[in-house]
Amino acid sequence: MINKIFSFITKNLILLVLICVLIGYFYPPVLVKLKPYNEWFFTLTMFGIGFVLNIEDFVYVFKKFYIVLLGTLAQFLIMPLGGYLVGTIFSFPQEIKLGFIITGSVPGAMASNIISYLAKADVAYSISLTTTSTFLSPVLTPLFTYIFASSFIKINFWQMFFSILRMVVIPVILGLAIKSLLKEKIKNIINIFPAFSTIFIGFICGLVVALNKEYIKQMSWLILLSALILNIWGLTLGYLAGKIYKLDKSRKRTLSIEVGMQNAGLGAVLSLKHFSNQTAIPSAIFATLCVITASVLAKIWSKK
Repeated sequence: MINKIFSFITKNLILLVLICVLIGYFYPPVLVKLKPYNEWFFTLTMFGIGFVLNIEDFVYVFKKFYIVLLGTLAQFLIMPLGGYLVGTIFSFPQEIKLGFIITGSVPGAMASNIISYLAKADVAYSISLTTTSTFLSPVLTPLFTYIFASSFIKINFWQMFFSILRMVVIPVILGLAIKSLLKEKIKNIINIFPAFSTIFIGFICGLVVALNKEYIKQMSWLILLSALILNIWGLTLGYLAGKIYKLDKSRKRTLSIEVGMQNAGLGAVLSLKHFSNQTAIPSAIFATLCVITASVLAKIWSKK
């Protein structure tokens, strides 16, 4: 019964996000009270992701090192540039422009692995790309944020580096280590972690809306359009990168999904911790949109 509940939560990410966003908009205090704990929630989420990874995922990285490297390069070149261009072209205030750059600079979303499966793409390649970008993110996320945003706002590379190391890399390693040690003893609780991750994404999106209700009233449509453009930019150029790399059809689909979907939950947490409430808006909107668009794309591809 409990596993069915966890499975239902995991499969209904979009519904949960919409519910949390509505709560954040109409009843802000409910979520604002939980803001001090959002870093801990995210850390626990990444700890859970360590539980769903396997040692074999890392073996694939080394076996297919060349295409994993090419995919990771595409991820961290296409999206940070896209975030910068969107923020610049639409002449957003500095906080929002920075938010788009951070959204583009974070690693791939773990949800991309599920979407790749639904799209009949190469799931092993997807997991390898997500894992690689996640472990590189302590360096590459603050680096690209600095490259594209330091001209208009102060970026502390090392503060962001240690935040990502503490909230992402260390929890994932701990989760993976505990799973490897306990194995059969914890197999019955593994399903809780994807569900918790889904709940967190909903919570962080709702929290950002709650913290920025008045601001969103003024600019929501433009930020929404820009987030959609950034998402389509990633999906399209990711697929084109796959063509340039001469990948097969399933891996081109994987790269498209991987580049187009970002760990925007991390982007929102970093924005709230190191910058401002407004900086987190693009990540929160992107987190919702990228799941919707990628799900539609997966449905189309699954029929071909």
